Amino acid sequence: MAQDVHGCIHNLPAGETHPLLLIRTPRSSIVLFHHAVTAANRRARSPVTVLAPRFASNAAGQPHLRDAPHRIRGNALCLRGRTIVVRPTARSRAPQCEGKPVETFTPTTDPLAGSVALSAIVSLLPLLTFFVLLAVVKTKSHVAGLVSLLVALLVAILVFQMPAGLALMSGGLGAVFGAFPVVWIVVMAVWLYQVTVISGRFEDLRRVFDVIGRGDVRLQSILIAFCFGGLLEALAGFGAPVAITATMLLALGMAPLRAAAAVLVANTAPVAFGAVAIPITTAAGLTGLDADHIGAVVGRQAPLLAFVVPLILLLILDGKRGLKDCWPAALVIGFSFGLAQFLCSNYFSYELTDVVAALVAMGAAVAFLRVWEPRGRTAARERICAEIPVGASRVPVAGSGVPVAGHAVQGGGSGVPGTDSAAERLTPVRTWLALFPYFLVIMVFGVAKLWTFGVDIPGWLASTDIAVPWPLLYGNVVDAAGDPVSSTIYKFTWLSNPGTLLLIAGLLVAVVYSRFDGAGRYPLRVGTALAEIPRTIHRMRWAALTILTVLALAYVMNLSGQTVSIGTWLAGTGAFFAFLSPILGWIGTAVTGSDTSANALFAKLQQTAGLKAGIDPNLLVAANTSGGVVGKLISPQNLAIAATAVRLDGQESLILRKVVGWSVGMLLVLCIVVYLQSTPVLGWMLP
Repeated sequence: MAQDVHGCIHNLPAGETHPLLLIRTPRSSIVLFHHAVTAANRRARSPVTVLAPRFASNAAGQPHLRDAPHRIRGNALCLRGRTIVVRPTARSRAPQCEGKPVETFTPTTDPLAGSVALSAIVSLLPLLTFFVLLAVVKTKSHVAGLVSLLVALLVAILVFQMPAGLALMSGGLGAVFGAFPVVWIVVMAVWLYQVTVISGRFEDLRRVFDVIGRGDVRLQSILIAFCFGGLLEALAGFGAPVAITATMLLALGMAPLRAAAAVLVANTAPVAFGAVAIPITTAAGLTGLDADHIGAVVGRQAPLLAFVVPLILLLILDGKRGLKDCWPAALVIGFSFGLAQFLCSNYFSYELTDVVAALVAMGAAVAFLRVWEPRGRTAARERICAEIPVGASRVPVAGSGVPVAGHAVQGGGSGVPGTDSAAERLTPVRTWLALFPYFLVIMVFGVAKLWTFGVDIPGWLASTDIAVPWPLLYGNVVDAAGDPVSSTIYKFTWLSNPGTLLLIAGLLVAVVYSRFDGAGRYPLRVGTALAEIPRTIHRMRWAALTILTVLALAYVMNLSGQTVSIGTWLAGTGAFFAFLSPILGWIGTAVTGSDTSANALFAKLQQTAGLKAGIDPNLLVAANTSGGVVGKLISPQNLAIAATAVRLDGQESLILRKVVGWSVGMLLVLCIVVYLQSTPVLGWMLP
């Protein structure tokens, strides 16, 4: 590169302008530029003079940065006689001495008239477009995703001055990430459910939860969506809990729209510590703050949501009547879950917080329901399971063995293998085999995430990941220091991702079910189970397209600087930023569908804003994490997952209208709590 730069400088005709590529860091590029000028001087009869108001010479006479703005991306070289003028440019292009030039790009926060506020408002256009198309125009979700992606590309290219090629490649990278692992995880979760359905064991599972929940569909739903879903979130995350628990609620006879809304709201409080607390670990790695400290602060925010989520679930499932009939059990479940979250994150291990909390809550619920009985069980089942959503049918597909959305699987004469009279008592073996797939999922994920005795299974699985620097993006999308943006590296987690682990669990389930078929009562072959995979993929094709477009949208917004511009705008409010801090996490998770991604986007920004405003950075980074958990239930990605799981493909707008109010309400509560925690009023809550 030094020779190329030297050749371009030495041979540059008078009066022409040529950009110089910024190599790695502004300082290294200036040193490279210095050496090129020095070499040109040695070959020239007259010396080359450098005129650069933003650069100065150090003691050794080498040019270096002085008060240069962070958004410098390159330097225009203009030869006037033997004088080279250096000036900042918006884009830099490698010297075209050999081959085709490659453009580089560094995101900025104020590309529009130098105003962060105006830039942030324009950056909101893709998000507003998506939600308006879904909630107001009521278009199909994949159509809304495609239109919003187009808006994001236009904003990136026209406003943020991102090269068109890089913008398109950013969308491509997002779509690939959406396909694997996101769509892969959802496909495998739904396939695992299909295996249990075609075997006939899911009817037994419905009756098992009927027994545990004392026959009350409302309490059964809370146990599945909140407690069992929290356990799945602790080990899997990334949409798997929503997909699995939604299908389980359908097995109870739950109407699809209610089931989708319930699992989305339930998948809030556990998210901060999901996937073995990877959001907190990510935030700590980016900021240099202590992960245990961040986890402890989150453990003093998230439990407040856990206390009320079961009560909200009762309102969603059965309105005020459900709250009146079952509030004692909901309080026991919520309080035990939240208390366990607080104690484990502060005094044991933040990584295992959700595992402990989910198990404690389930144990507390079982114990409480032994001495307390809910009222209005029969009437509640009739009310809750009577709803027929648009496009759903109560008639099962002939010969498929799979219940259609809205169809409550009932015993006796349904034609589904394994169904029988509801009066017949479940045997211990049938009960165990009905629960076996989900215990197996917990075991597989537990070993994959936690097993380090003798063999470091998590470390070995991580070693199989393949890092792929994305073509054209890696090295050409750089940060303010000139380093490649880390998100331009695609990780192909072919073995360690939750989807592959679900595939392993599903194959083991198919093998066990084929061996223990109840003397032909539950017929299932491994080949039959595998044949469900392409059928599941075909049924999910439109939902998969939605996920791909949404992830493409997220990557374009992230890599072009739109998301950071929104965050920087909110961070400029000073001490009041403590109130707005959770909103950043909410926006980040709503866009990306991942609390981990929200922390990757905004954790460093939260830390910087806290230091400038005199607010504890640990509080703000934790608030970003906690705010993200209530953004997840309105994430287009999660909406698509829930819609697919309950067979409401293309009707994400119905689900969004059902849950958006709860998301905003819980966000407001978090904003108030975090603001008060930054003041003496609730400052005593912090560790």
